[in-house]
Amino acid sequence: MQNYSNELIQLYQEHANTSLATKQEQYMKNRFVFFGISSPDRKKLQRPFLLNEYLPTKNAAETITKELWKKPQRELHYFAIELLYKYQKQVELDDIHLYEHLITQNSWWDSVDAIASNLVGNYFTYFPERQDEVTEKWMDSGNIWLQRTCLIYQLKYKENTNTMLLANNIETLLGSKEFFINKAIGWALRQYSRTAPIWVADFVENHPDLANLSRREALRLI
Repeated sequence: MQNYSNELIQLYQEHANTSLATKQEQYMKNRFVFFGISSPDRKKLQRPFLLNEYLPTKNAAETITKELWKKPQRELHYFAIELLYKYQKQVELDDIHLYEHLITQNSWWDSVDAIASNLVGNYFTYFPERQDEVTEKWMDSGNIWLQRTCLIYQLKYKENTNTMLLANNIETLLGSKEFFINKAIGWALRQYSRTAPIWVADFVENHPDLANLSRREALRLI
């Protein structure tokens, strides 16, 4: 496991670009340090690490993920998320604890959105009976990133969207002044409007207290 992480870090270091790193850090409001590797280049570099024959066991991958998450460089966080994608068909009941950890540490929209719409969304397709319990806990947490996850994890569900849960989560957060919450409300509604435009239009009409940002985003495709 240690060799796997060290080899990856060394590879990134060899392809670091200080000039690009500065731009990436500025774009992310200097919340994270970057090696300075573009997304296409990073994915080319890391491709051998994600080949099935080179993948660690699922338990080892979880340990590697936590190790990489402690590192300052954002590219390592991206890799950690993409490593977990490889085990989506092996999802287990307790995986939600790892996802919660990743959502609440080194939190920003880029990592949270990738975890929410892919890992958490996939998790609840395997364990739909956990949706109410987990989302209620996250909604009550006061953590905007867990709340944002509750709003957007169904982005890929289409006709399988749990509209009662989506509506309840939105209504719970109405009146929020947090940009990332109101943006997520609009995003969730806009995405669902691809499947059920009438439902979304009716929801918006019946909720005049939606933030202008949420309303604008929700109706963008209608």
